[in-house]
Amino acid sequence: MSLSCGVECVLLLGCSRWAWRRCTYVGSNDSETWPLATPDEFEPVPRVCRLILAVYEPDLRNPQFPPDGGYRLNPDWVLKRVTYEDALGRSPPYLIYADHDRKEIVMAIRGLNLAKESDYKLLLDNRLGMQMFDGGYVHHGLLKSAVWLLNVESETLKRVWEETGREYQMIFVGHSLGSGVAALITVLVVNHRDRLGGIPRSKLRCYALAPARCMSLNLAVKYADVIHSIVLQDDFLPRTATPLEDIFNLPCLLFLICLRDTFIPEGRKLKDPRRLYAPGRMYHIVERKFCRCGRFPPEVRTAIPVDGRFEHIVLSCNATSDHGIIWIEKEAEKALEIMRENKSETITVPPKIQRLERLQTIEDEHKDALERAVSLNIPHAVSTVEELTENKEMEAGAAKANNGDSPKAEPELSSRGTNWDELVEKLFKRSESGKLMLKKESNPTQIQ
Repeated sequence: MSLSCGVECVLLLGCSRWAWRRCTYVGSNDSETWPLATPDEFEPVPRVCRLILAVYEPDLRNPQFPPDGGYRLNPDWVLKRVTYEDALGRSPPYLIYADHDRKEIVMAIRGLNLAKESDYKLLLDNRLGMQMFDGGYVHHGLLKSAVWLLNVESETLKRVWEETGREYQMIFVGHSLGSGVAALITVLVVNHRDRLGGIPRSKLRCYALAPARCMSLNLAVKYADVIHSIVLQDDFLPRTATPLEDIFNLPCLLFLICLRDTFIPEGRKLKDPRRLYAPGRMYHIVERKFCRCGRFPPEVRTAIPVDGRFEHIVLSCNATSDHGIIWIEKEAEKALEIMRENKSETITVPPKIQRLERLQTIEDEHKDALERAVSLNIPHAVSTVEELTENKEMEAGAAKANNGDSPKAEPELSSRGTNWDELVEKLFKRSESGKLMLKKESNPTQIQ
């Protein structure tokens, strides 16, 4: 009798401790050990937020719902706008914008539209472990959308980049559903840069706002030098370990799935090659703290986490509102202003030196994350430090060649680079049991 009472007491204490830790867990806990971001690296975020908001406007010359301060873009520089009717349900609406002041070519993709059935079909077109790609797993529906977009727009992007003297950066941005599409577009372009005129990896960038979990952990770390995910405080989507196809199931079923995932040991999660994660380097905007009411001046923390990568859903009334692109834009703008003020007060060396040191730090963080993934035995994780270094050396050599006696010479391509005709073959991967994983719907991914 006393033994059973003791066991019950232990179980009660254990459950109480677990319930206390879960109920008191706040969004700021995810990044409490991360260093602060600098204004130079975070400066594009509010701007790309406004570009995504611009996709919602039917007429940028007469905007109906502009953010504070307006969109701050030139409508004449919008190269193309695509609506739901034009996309035929293959992707969310998007626009292509050439920012000649900052020398950027931007493709901005809007987020999920709750009133559009095509967005749900795109989101639900996946089963866990259905699509293997580039040594990992990705979301099947989002990959199809990314390939369709490149089939339609790759020639436009290539032409604009070449017409602007091959100097502009190419940036892919998206929110929510669009963030997953933008991230996978970036992965495809990085591996097939010759199809966009041989654009260097250093000129490619992706900003995934309120990102969906769209790729396995080894890929999320591998591409952390070109993909940046921005999360506002308690946003639920980057933390939703539940597969995206189960998000819109019955609330009780979703609750049970999330409860089950809570009890799965982290080591087991890391060893699951099919588990999807938010992509790239993480930027966490923190504006609320435990047992403190109201919003505080936001701060931005950044890292390339391997373990503890937004694994816990926060029990917060702001979990859905923090997902909104409007709030992300407002808080990102506030955070950037605060960072600039703090920098102007404490700067002691020329800004160019600071920026060079930060770039070196970012490269070191990426190398450390790659090594950390290997040390944790993440499936398919490979230290690609040598490969990335080789690519940068080759790009540097190509840049020198273009500046020399042969300005029209094509940049040297990475040894891993392939053309789009080989993309279909690359998508055929073998499972761990040796079976060939075939795509059930190959037409949307074939090069037309």
